[in-house]
Amino acid sequence: MKNAHKLTEGALFLAIFAVLLLITIYIPVLGVVVNLFIPLPFIMFSAKNDRKSSLVLLLGAIFISFIVGMVLAIPLALSYGLTGIVIGDFIREKKSRVAGFIAGAMTFLLTLVIQYVISVVFLEMDIIQETMQIFEQSISQAMNMLEAFGQAPDPQMVEQFETSVEMLKVLVPSIFVMLSFTTVFIIELLSFPIAKRFGIAVPKWKSFQELRLPKSLLWYYLLVLIISILLNPEQGTFLYTATMNLSFILQLFMVLQGLSFIYYLSYVKEMPKIIPILVTVFTFIFPIVLYIVRILGIIDLGFDLRKRLETKK
Repeated sequence: MKNAHKLTEGALFLAIFAVLLLITIYIPVLGVVVNLFIPLPFIMFSAKNDRKSSLVLLLGAIFISFIVGMVLAIPLALSYGLTGIVIGDFIREKKSRVAGFIAGAMTFLLTLVIQYVISVVFLEMDIIQETMQIFEQSISQAMNMLEAFGQAPDPQMVEQFETSVEMLKVLVPSIFVMLSFTTVFIIELLSFPIAKRFGIAVPKWKSFQELRLPKSLLWYYLLVLIISILLNPEQGTFLYTATMNLSFILQLFMVLQGLSFIYYLSYVKEMPKIIPILVTVFTFIFPIVLYIVRILGIIDLGFDLRKRLETKK
């Protein structure tokens, strides 16, 4: 009886998956939003069933993907299916929301990287390289248009554009990481309220002001900074790419820590709620604010500013 219920439930979730996949593939505009709901059937099934049953569901989803959208639909089933199973598994095991989120993001990142490697090696399609070429062509066309109208392009502006494109090439690994974490965050934001309505005990986020990253991240940040200064790796080398990406990701962590501290300070000092929100917005608009917030994050992580504020209460 239990197996029959599991089969019925699995068939229902596969049907939901098939509908979501059809909309994603054949209705492009709506599909941009709908594709983020594809992990939902896997999250809900995995949250209530064991891993073996969840993997069987994934195999069924891959088979349906092949029928519905041929080979091109299989990557969608793998990326979203595996991510949903991992998130659901963490819910079933009653792990923290943070742990489930990180595991889900890392799973999505892994599938993304594997698919990229396959597309480059076997299909000879480098989406990133092609995108960079489009950027370069756009810049070149814009410069040609200015020259056609009798206006000489500003050499500084041209150099800035070229530097930006080169930096984007270097930061591709970081972009993959950010894309994975952002995508999984949106997936959870959309899927968890629905899963909760169907009786699944979804873990809650802690308040953002309680966010305290591991102090070890500060040491990693300082180590990368020292390597960058002392060794000054040459552009194009593996060490240069590695230090730039690590520095970018670790700086992002420092900004998160800094923003968390501002939210905590606002709560302790009973400031209007609009203040930390405005600081968050300004952080991603004005470089000077971003720099200050990052410094605050470093100081908070290194000297535990919150503990000092608690002592002064």
